[in-house]
This record gives sequence, structure tokens and C-alpha cells, in this order.
Amino acid sequence: MTAKSHSHKELLPHLFRLEYAKMTAVLCRHFGLQHIETAEDIVSETFLKATELWGVKGIPENPAAWLYTVAKNKTRDYLRRQAIFATKVTGALLADSSTLAPDFDFQQQTIADSQLAMIFAVCNPANAPEAQICLALQILCGFSVQEIAHAFLAKPDTIKKRLLRARANLRNDHFQIRALAEASIQSRLDTVLSTLYLLFNEGYFSATNDQVIRKDLCSEAIRLTLLLTENALTNTTEANALLALMCYQSSRLDARANDAGETILYEEQDKSLWSAELIEKGNHYLVNACTGAEVSRYHLEAGIAYWHTTPTATNKWAPILQLYNQLLLIAYSPMTALNRTFALAKVYGHERGLAEAETLQLIDNPHYHALLAYLLADTDPGKAIRCYQQAIALTPSKAGKQTLQQAVAKLRQKQQDGA
Repeated sequence: MTAKSHSHKELLPHLFRLEYAKMTAVLCRHFGLQHIETAEDIVSETFLKATELWGVKGIPENPAAWLYTVAKNKTRDYLRRQAIFATKVTGALLADSSTLAPDFDFQQQTIADSQLAMIFAVCNPANAPEAQICLALQILCGFSVQEIAHAFLAKPDTIKKRLLRARANLRNDHFQIRALAEASIQSRLDTVLSTLYLLFNEGYFSATNDQVIRKDLCSEAIRLTLLLTENALTNTTEANALLALMCYQSSRLDARANDAGETILYEEQDKSLWSAELIEKGNHYLVNACTGAEVSRYHLEAGIAYWHTTPTATNKWAPILQLYNQLLLIAYSPMTALNRTFALAKVYGHERGLAEAETLQLIDNPHYHALLAYLLADTDPGKAIRCYQQAIALTPSKAGKQTLQQAVAKLRQKQQDGA
């Protein structure tokens, strides 16, 4: 053990987010997905043990390796207890010899294969598509009920019931993590892509955490999507378009927030902080995505993100608006409508944008009030401040509130300077 004990409180939540789903996937591949609760319990006990020991002895040299070793040992102990129970109570060992000598490991390739297999297993037609996505976000991505509710713009109680039903359906279906036929993979791929899209979005626009941006979620979404593009059966134009979108968006992560965690608006970002490497990777995957005739929401969003990474283009807002117009036709959402309105204001002016925004009437959406405030800032600072205050009241994250409060402070200073 090397680090001071107080720092484990900062490290463990980060490791939980990164490693929990990986460990669960490997164990589920061994136990079978119908015993997912057993796998989750073992992984949870592993992190509990880390909380207890690291607080006293300090953080080990290789924290992630320590977690995997403890999880493996706990799994062997569990299987040994099960075998003893089977021998003494039923008089016979379980038929599966792997019960006594598990052949699983936590090598990187095993983890990657297990997660890819598990995400398709969870996206099972036994559940409705939305339930499949909810379950995948919880099991594979470690999302809380609150985070899933935010992703679906639903109430937490609704999500809880949906998850309970989905888990029950999986148990009743008695299915295992196993190789799927090509037809099964293709039928489930849309749901898998939707899950990874929502995972990335929660990292890029986090509304349930004190951080506005959560790079760990963005990185995990990219890693899992990359697995799809590296598999012949899942290397589709849609998967490449989604990966292009993630690369373009991630290229601006370092410029999107200051040291205090407050969001920096697109127009105020330090473009020297944009990652040229990620932009180039985005270009690569977007070219791959355009090899067929299909145009998906991911193609359109990747196109929009591409234009956002071209800082020297003076006429980029017109093509961005055109892409948003197409996107609304195939995948309407309140956020897409708001983003289109921003692009509209850039092309035709704030007055036209304001008129368009007010027709949306998304009064429970903090981004709606923030957009109104932005469009009103130059002509009616007082009303803009009131809109910002409404956005602050509706924003759940501390960092998000701080960003909006900064905007209010600037407007008030502007009023004082003009008085």
C-alpha cells in the first residue's frame, strides 16, 4: 500500500465507474446472465472490501489489479461454498466442473469480449427496446436510477419498475451469454447503439452529478463503440458514424470547462485546446460511415459535430442548420429542437431565433430558459436574468448552477455599466 488513506475516497468512485461493469460482465459470462445478481453482489463486496482496507492501509500499488484479484478470489470462495453445499445437501456435485475450477480471467481481451457479448445479451427481445436500454445502462454502464431517468426524461419510480420487470423477464427467459447468430446481432444492434449514445451523452452533458462533464463516461462509450467497429458483424456505417460523433465531441472536452468545472460556451472556448488527433479520428470514422447509402441520426449528428470542429469556417452555421432540419425529421427530441433554434439564431439573428424558441414552450427544461436568456441578453438584460434564474432553479447539478450564475453576474455587471 502506498498512497495516503484519505485519497481512497476520491479514487474509489472513479474506479467503480470504470471497472464495475467490466468485472460484472466477466463474472456473468461465467455464471450465466440469469445469475446476474450473484455477479453484482461479488463485485459490490469487492468494492466494499476496498473501502474498508484502503482507508486503513492506503491505496495499493495497482488499485485496479487489486480489485480484480479480490473479485476472482471471492468468486472462487463462492463457487467452493456452492460445491460443498451441493455435496453435503444433495449428495452430488454440480454437473458443471467449472464450478470448482473457474476458467475465467480478467485479461483485457476477456473483458472486451465479455462486455461485447453481454451488451448484446442484455439487449434481448424478451424486453421492450426502452427496457433493454435501461437495463444495459444500469448493468453495463453503472448508471443509477436517477441517471437513467434523466436520460429518458422520465420519473425515477417509472425507471425502477421498468428495471424490475426487465430483470424478471431475463431470468424467466433462462438465457446465457453466448455467441449470437448474425441475424440476432443485427436485430439488436440499434438498441446497442442507442445505449452507447446515451452513455456518451450523460458524460458530455451530465445533469445528475456535480460535474457538468464526466470524461470517464465519454471514454467508456468510445471504448465500447470502438469494439463494435473492430468486429466484422457490427462494423456498420451507423456504428462508424456514432464513433465519429463521439470523437468530434470529445475533441473539445478540455475546452468546454474551466478549472472550477464551469461550462465554457462554444464561442468562448480556447480552440488551441481542441484535440487535433481526435478530430482526425472523427474524420476517419465519418469517411467509413459514408460508404453506403444509409443516413442515420448518427450520420447527421456527426456532420453537425464536424462543422463545430472547423473554427476557421465563417459560413458553418448554414450547413449546421440544414443538418438539424434533417435530424428533426428522423429523430425529434426537445434538445435537438433547442440546438436547432440556436443554429437558426446564428443564421437569421437572435430575434428570429427567439420567436422560434418561444414556440417550443419547454418550460420544465433548464436548457430552454438558458437559451431564451442567451437570445435576450443584448436586447433585454433584465428579462434575460429572469430566464437564467428559472434555468438555475431547474438545473440539478451544482456545476451547472454555477455556470448559469456566472452568466447572471455578467449581465448584472453589464446593466450597471450601462446605467
